[in-house]
Amino acid sequence: MPLDVWLLIGAAIVIAAIASVRIAHRSGLPSLLLFLGFGLVLGESGFGIPFDNPDLAKQIGMTALAVILAEGGLTTSWSHVRRAVPLALILATVGVAVSIVVLALAVHVLLGFEPITALILGAVLAPTDAAAVFSVLRRLPVPPRLAGVLEAESGFNDAPTVIAVMLLSAAGHQTPSIGTFLLETGVELAIGAAVGLAVGPAGAYALRRVALPASGLYPIAVLALTFVSYGGAVLLHGSGFLAIYLTALILGNSRLPHRAATRGFAEGAAWLAQIGLFVMLGLLASPQEMPSSIVPGLIAGTVLVLLARPASVLFSSVLARVVRVARVSWREQAFLSWAGLRGAIPIVLATIPWAAGVEGSKDVFNEVFIIVIVFTLLQGPTLPYVARVLGVTAPGEAHDLEVESAPLEELQADLLQVRIPAGSKLHGVELFELRLPAGAAVTLVVRDGRSFVPSGTTQVHADDQLLVVTTAACRDQVERRLRAVSRRGKLAGWYGERGLE
Repeated sequence: MPLDVWLLIGAAIVIAAIASVRIAHRSGLPSLLLFLGFGLVLGESGFGIPFDNPDLAKQIGMTALAVILAEGGLTTSWSHVRRAVPLALILATVGVAVSIVVLALAVHVLLGFEPITALILGAVLAPTDAAAVFSVLRRLPVPPRLAGVLEAESGFNDAPTVIAVMLLSAAGHQTPSIGTFLLETGVELAIGAAVGLAVGPAGAYALRRVALPASGLYPIAVLALTFVSYGGAVLLHGSGFLAIYLTALILGNSRLPHRAATRGFAEGAAWLAQIGLFVMLGLLASPQEMPSSIVPGLIAGTVLVLLARPASVLFSSVLARVVRVARVSWREQAFLSWAGLRGAIPIVLATIPWAAGVEGSKDVFNEVFIIVIVFTLLQGPTLPYVARVLGVTAPGEAHDLEVESAPLEELQADLLQVRIPAGSKLHGVELFELRLPAGAAVTLVVRDGRSFVPSGTTQVHADDQLLVVTTAACRDQVERRLRAVSRRGKLAGWYGERGLE
């Protein structure tokens, strides 16, 4: 077909995918399921567009995942994930290893998989998906520390699992020794981390001092810097995924010019990457080959959700407590176990052994495809209910409002939105009684659909929305104070409540 026809088809697919995001948002489903559906409809079993090239799919998939990881790092608030990083790193390394071993042993015993195939399946299914986690969690009112663990974990665990899948796929029928596996993984992660930690600060330093002639160049420069990190790490035989995530995390939390525009550009690029990636994976799948993989896929998925993931969370939580970096309650462990969403990343990883010609890898791809669809349908929409049942919701937490505003940038200030939930002890408190630090002020109150500028004696009511402008330096103090008053009222300080997470 001529290029203009392909452009027309591509544009129509993107517009249809964008329209479908509204449906996904209302239903609580990750958008990836609808995008995969578009690919299946367009494929050989639908409109008949042929696509059966796992090597090309792997290359496109890796590039799209790099864009998605860059967006994840650029839009992650370091202040929210800082305390969660130690536990997230344990989950992304030790937890991943536990998940791989538990799932591999289970499918080897229950389904009779060869050891190398079982390990590949375990490695492919080990990582949580950044796009799926971000799309669901950023709508869930859970405590920042808990959300930060899941966000940081999904950003960090791609790197070790990609390395694991590549090493296992290259090993063929011979399982690599544990020593070799750990050494190669450690070296690649170390190189990736070094590159990311070098490019991120250097890029932030340069962007703060280079006056570009157009504001639209700043978002392009930021995204280009993240790919400099990715490409440099890969050329040095390191982890490109770890490098790009660390670089994006550093740049996203640096006070750069036009930060809001940069975040918006990155989000748009990530959405386009997700749409293209999921549609491509849907095209690659062959529905007529799926029936034989349904039972093994459901068994493996059940083991993953009910055994492997909880085991990895439990082991990581115990280790975190032993080394005194985090204490995780059983309710939080249960939520972390259920919130380990899988998405495009496992499907993309399943193309690696397929492209390498590993025996049985096409069956692994089909099984992973079924697992992602079925268990995303099960877990995604039920996460809000599970969070409420486990009592880990935090509806009164302040969250960012992104506004492109030069004065806010010059003042190095943030705009926060706080919704007052029913039962909060903020109800009835006058604004002056909040005793916010000097660098913060409640600038607007939205009540019953109407907005007004408050005075110091304005009382806060349940269901109000407060807009708070705060300097970056005192933002943490503002959030802690609001959290403390919400829990214990205006005399929270007398009760020793400090608003810690």
